[in-house]
Amino acid sequence: MAEGKSEKSPFIGRQQAPVTLNPSWESKLPPHDSNGKGSQSMLGKLGLPAPKDKYLIVFFIFLLHGVGTLMPWNMFITAKSYFEDFKFGTNNTVATDVNYRTHFMQNMSFASQIPNLIFNWLNIFVNFGGDLTSRIVYSIIFEMVILLVTIVLAMLDSSQWPGIFFWTTMVCIVLLNVCNGIYQNTIYGIVASLPIKYTGAVVLGSNISGCFTSAMALISGEIFDSKRTAAIYYFVTAILVLLLCFDTYFALPLNKFFRHYETISRSSEKKSDSKQQLNVPYWQIFKKSSPQLLNIFLTFFVTLSVFPSIQSNVHRSDPDFIFGPNYFTLFTCFLTFNVFAMLGSLTTSWAQWPGPRFLWVPVVLRLVFIPLFVMCNYTPPDKVRALPVFIDNDWVYWGIAIVMAYSSGYLSSLGMMYAPQTVHAKYQTTAGMYAAAMLITGIFSGVLFSYLGPSFVI
Repeated sequence: MAEGKSEKSPFIGRQQAPVTLNPSWESKLPPHDSNGKGSQSMLGKLGLPAPKDKYLIVFFIFLLHGVGTLMPWNMFITAKSYFEDFKFGTNNTVATDVNYRTHFMQNMSFASQIPNLIFNWLNIFVNFGGDLTSRIVYSIIFEMVILLVTIVLAMLDSSQWPGIFFWTTMVCIVLLNVCNGIYQNTIYGIVASLPIKYTGAVVLGSNISGCFTSAMALISGEIFDSKRTAAIYYFVTAILVLLLCFDTYFALPLNKFFRHYETISRSSEKKSDSKQQLNVPYWQIFKKSSPQLLNIFLTFFVTLSVFPSIQSNVHRSDPDFIFGPNYFTLFTCFLTFNVFAMLGSLTTSWAQWPGPRFLWVPVVLRLVFIPLFVMCNYTPPDKVRALPVFIDNDWVYWGIAIVMAYSSGYLSSLGMMYAPQTVHAKYQTTAGMYAAAMLITGIFSGVLFSYLGPSFVI
């Protein structure tokens, strides 16, 4: 992250100091001051009054960026029917030796998570495009270009060349997630120097993105008869959101509140020569923040182990349940998860409990959700369930789904908020990037574990 000379950027450029991590730093603070007030603890030393975030402008800007980090990917998932039924449907393409439709979603998930994982970690140690501003600007621009290519592909008749369309789409997904990995990781690094609720705003935005796409899927299904038209609007919407993110990012240095915390962050860094600037204490930062990084990993590991692969294949047991067979999964799985994960993230704006010391307790307890969902009426596609159904009450299943979703949003937000506060203010950006990388690592590991789901019941 460090550069050999001072950056020219008025609000992002920063210099890295030599290794001076003090293991007793947190212990010198009053109780809970290390739990979210790393930047604020510098105020007294600098004699700078803290301005207010008037109208919560900075909060909403980072919330918007949270939406933007997941919007392109959410739109690809939402366009599932467009890819599987329209582009690769048996009536819409020539016969080939390869069935691109059967495993399209699995291939798309694999093509997205691998580059996202790799570049989230690389972005911590390698300067992609130089300073943080350049990384965000170029990442957003390239994402919009890739989405434009996807829109052009949607407009073309690819029925005679499904193989070319498939591989072109996979390349677009890989490139999109390379850019998104850098974008997401950098946003968490920047927001780490602000009070902890602003990290919560990014997590909240990512959950709002899921709610928005779920609602859009419902509405578009009623408005558009054509799957292609609906998909084009999905991708156009993602571009519009990224344009808003691009524009609002450059409004941040005009805000007194943001400039204040950037000044504090820069003031905590000592002057050093170019050689010393390279000595970022990555291992010490990782070790110091590792309890919260493990909390982040476990939270997302459990969530992605059951959602959506196992949960979306839980079928209703009661034929008289309020949601019919056509809407049962949509409401009790996708909409329930997105709404309650968003509410869980939103709760952290007012309450942060438990503190960083005991956050691991509810995080570890969430492991029980994996066997709980397996005990529900979960039947993998094209399989016959051999294990008895222990939870055959749809209301109980829905309650489990609500608690899982809410705890996912709440605990993941707390972990992301606490992680940067475990180190000195000048290392909070790096700690925030570690947190984002562990988030993706948890997601990737959970997705891999979810492939074992069918083996639990057959």
